Amino acid sequence: MRIVVILAFLGIIGSLASALVYLMRDKGGTNRTVNALTVRIGLSIALFLFVLFAHHMGWIQSTGIIAR
Repeated sequence: MRIVVILAFLGIIGSLASALVYLMRDKGGTNRTVNALTVRIGLSIALFLFVLFAHHMGWIQSTGIIAR
């Protein structure tokens, strides 16, 4: 479970880094920055839905937040 989440985070960070590189190189001339950010959003949504599904299936347990 941790491996899947870590790989998803690495993919999200990699997509964000590539968007930055494309933004600096292309100066807004191409759609590569938009495509990289779209991939990042897709990966973030997929990770969120996967965590919800894993919680529903009982693969992970919520610990709650203790407010004092």
